[in-house]
Parts: sequence; C-alpha cells; structure tokens
Amino acid sequence: MEDENRQTPEEGQAPSKKAAKKEAAKLEKQRRREAEAAAAAAASLSIDSADPLAANYGDVPLNDLQSKAVTGRKWTDIGALTEELKDQQVLIRGRAQTIRAVGKNIAFLVVRKKGFTVQCVLTVQNDVVSRQMVKFATGLSRESHVDIEGIVSVPDTPIKGASQQVEVQVRKIYCVSKAVPNLPINIEDAARSEIEIEKALQAGEQLVRVNQDTRLNYRVLDIRTAANQGIFRIQCQVENIFRQFLLSEGFVGIHTPKLIAGSSEGGSAVFKLDYKGQAACLAQSPQLHKQIAICGDFDRVFEIGPVFRAEDSYTHRHLCEFTGLDVEMEIEEHYFEVMDVVDRLFVAMFDSLNENFKKELEAIGKQYPFEPLKYLRKTLRLTFEEGVKMLQDAGVNVDPLGDLNTEAERKLGQLVLEKYGTEFYILHRYPLAVRPFYTMPCYDDQTYSNSFDVFIRGEEIISGAQRVHVPELLTARAEACGIDVKTISTYIDSFRYGAPPHGGFGVGLERVVMLFCALNNIRKTSLFPRDPLRLAP
Repeated sequence: MEDENRQTPEEGQAPSKKAAKKEAAKLEKQRRREAEAAAAAAASLSIDSADPLAANYGDVPLNDLQSKAVTGRKWTDIGALTEELKDQQVLIRGRAQTIRAVGKNIAFLVVRKKGFTVQCVLTVQNDVVSRQMVKFATGLSRESHVDIEGIVSVPDTPIKGASQQVEVQVRKIYCVSKAVPNLPINIEDAARSEIEIEKALQAGEQLVRVNQDTRLNYRVLDIRTAANQGIFRIQCQVENIFRQFLLSEGFVGIHTPKLIAGSSEGGSAVFKLDYKGQAACLAQSPQLHKQIAICGDFDRVFEIGPVFRAEDSYTHRHLCEFTGLDVEMEIEEHYFEVMDVVDRLFVAMFDSLNENFKKELEAIGKQYPFEPLKYLRKTLRLTFEEGVKMLQDAGVNVDPLGDLNTEAERKLGQLVLEKYGTEFYILHRYPLAVRPFYTMPCYDDQTYSNSFDVFIRGEEIISGAQRVHVPELLTARAEACGIDVKTISTYIDSFRYGAPPHGGFGVGLERVVMLFCALNNIRKTSLFPRDPLRLAP
C-alpha cells in the first residue's frame, strides 16, 4: 500500500536558487513600492516647513476630527453669504464642487452646501496666500469636504457659476475629508437636463447622460444634485404639511404594525414571511388597524409610514415599498365629509409649496422643466359615471362598471383640464366590484360604492371611501372577495362592540411629489427606491 504521507519529488524539493532569487526580487520591488506610497502619504499629511504659511492649509489630522475639543468657532451657512457680510471674515464648510487653476498664482473653488454654492478665490499675496497653498487647493479632488476661512467680497460683475453673488477671498483652507480622484459619476453630469443634452447633440457635441440605473447605483452622489436636493426637501414639506394640517383639524397621529397575519388589502400581492412559526406578511396598508383605532374612540387618526406591495409592476409609478400618508375619521352623515378634508388639505398643501418653497421648485424645474400644477380653490368633483360619459363622448371605449386603466385616466385628466381648467380633481362613486372588501356599497344602487379616487395630472394619487362598519356585511364582503375570514377575525370582531360610521383615504407620498413636480418616474422621488428588481443601496 502506498504511503499517503509520502511527498512527491516536486512537493519535497526546495525551490531552486533561480526561483528563490526571482521571488526575493519580487518582494523587494513590492517593498519599495509600499515604502514610496507611505512616503507620499506622509508627505501629503506633513506641513511643508519651507512655506511660512504652511499652517494655513493642509489635511485635517484624524484625531482633530474625533470630537477632540469644542473650540467655539462659528461656521456660516453658505446660503447666508450675502452682500451684507462684505469685508467680514467667515468660516464655511462644504464640498469642493469645481476647482480651477489660473496659472500658478490664482485658483477658484466653488464650494457647495445644502444646495447653495459660493465662489472662493485664492490669489498669491505675500504673507497671505502662498504658491504652495494654491497648489494644495488645486490638488484637491472634487466633492472633498473643505473648511475655508476668508473675507467676503462683492465682485463688480454677476457670478454665473454660483448661487451666492459674493466671493470668499481665501485665507485658510483645510481638507476635512477627501473624495476619491475618479468619481463613478460626476455631479455636473448628473445635474444636466435633457434639454442641455439635446442642444449639445444638435450642435455636434456629445455630453454625458447619466441613466436611471446608474444614478440609483451611485445614489449617494446622485442625490447631491440641486434638483434632487429640491425634490427631497419638497417631499419633507409635503409630509410636514400633511401632519400639521391634520393636527389642526383634530386628528391624532398613530403608528400601526407592519408585521401582520393574513393580508391587509386582500389578494396575493404580499410579502410573506415566517413569524416564529406562524404565517405572516408585511402590511400592504394600515387600513385595518386605523379602523380599529376609530372603533377605539380616537375619532380622527392619521399615520405616516411604510407600505409594502409585492406586485410585479415594472412601471414609472409603482414601487414595492413606499411611504403611505393615511387618514381615517368618523363620518356624521356622508362620505363627502372625507372628500372635504382631502379638498382642504391638498389645496392648503399646494398653496404652501408654491408660496414658501420657490427656491426648491426652481432647482427642480431647472433640470426637469415643468409647468405649475393647475388647481381650483374648490376642488372639482365628478361621479364615476360622469367620468365614463366624458370618455365615451370623446370616443374612448371603457367598461362602465370596470376600473379605469392608465390610458383612460390620462385621457380623462386631459378632458377635465380642457373643460374645467384643473389638473387636480376627485372622481367618486366607483363600481363596488373594483374596490376593496371593506368599502361601503351605495344606498341606492349596490353596483356602486361610497368611494373615490383623486387625480393629479391624469394619474391617481389617492384612494378613499366610507368603510363597512357592520360586522355581518363586512364578513360577507370579505368572503365574496376570497379572503380567509379567520385571518382578519380580530379586525371584524372590533366592529362587534359598537362601531361608528367612518371613512378615510390613503396617499402615496412619492407619487404626490412626482406628480406635483411633473416628474416622469417615481424612482426620482424615492430616496432609495425598492422595485421588483432593486434591493440596494
């Protein structure tokens, strides 16, 4: 039997002198490279002792950035740099957006923060700015974070490349955080409008077009553009106005679970998961729980939170996770009371955005040009039957008892704009068959329901209705829609202890912003979108 531990001649032999020499040379070459790299790194961090102004520029040591001390220094926001600060010394922090050298004695840096930009100038002067300091500044990589101390000056001619119409004459400049020299996407490319790209093509010049997937792959860079900064600041305000308006109308904010048994809406488009051995899913809506809250005497509630839909929808307006703005309220007499809240809420929202966030809307419009939304002081209301008739009169073939498809919704939006001069309207009294199981049927015709949708620029943003609050009817409706009643027994039981008539609605935050700003894809209004193909970043 062969000895398994016996070495083969190749395995047992020592390497030849030639091979050993070759390996030693390889290691020495690698050692020299590493030593050179370390020396270069040390040189970049060290203060040039030959320059008497060396202390006024350089890389900030790491230990100075580790909450080492509270110095009491005051930073000035770039957006606050105005002519009133002329001749005053300021300290600013921001990103080096563009860097341009003019010979060896002058350099221009445009520094950006919070969507504002300012031009900073280094000019070689004895005892003020050295050539080495200019060289350091021009050697910075774009998007690096810098601290700059300098004097505010007001140039004689308007500044085209920055938002602030003043300059900072640099006296000190320090790099707080370096960006890699070669960015995967350039901010100026990501900020370019389609109009600019097309104009350049017509002039025989080819500019870089950053596509949607590339933007989302490098979202950390993409969201630095002025348009994206505007989009997500507008989104923040839509949420804020929603909350503040409802609080002023006596609503209470609540938080409902996102892990539930069964399905909150009915159907199969749910993300299923194992919950300690029990079948569960991510909530498609806070619908059931906000209704339970109404039965618990909260009277009027709202919630802002994540909503999950496992639909395989590869469209410009669908996501698998989005932010839901949900409302539920008691009804005294009629579901029109819910529509009244929608009317007042959104007119107030649009007014506030237009009046108070002009800068953000202007930044969005510069990259993605759009016309301001047209809306009425009193929101237009049409019945579903009236909407169907408008479409049929225009030659569109629609099922009078079916739901409207995307094309029909857009066409109706166009017809409404032409006839009534508004891009924001409510369509109500939908066929019962196309609404969720908890929707209350109409009293005079069970074919229709006490429900409504709301549209902006021909696309649906809100779905709402009066809810069924009678447990027997609710059970029958759930069974008719193919829902296992056992999975929603807690929900149905909550109506057995006395439930007031009530209704509500749900709004997709991202869709509101997308349509208010007339953007062509909902992924533009989702900070980190989740669709059927994307789970990162």
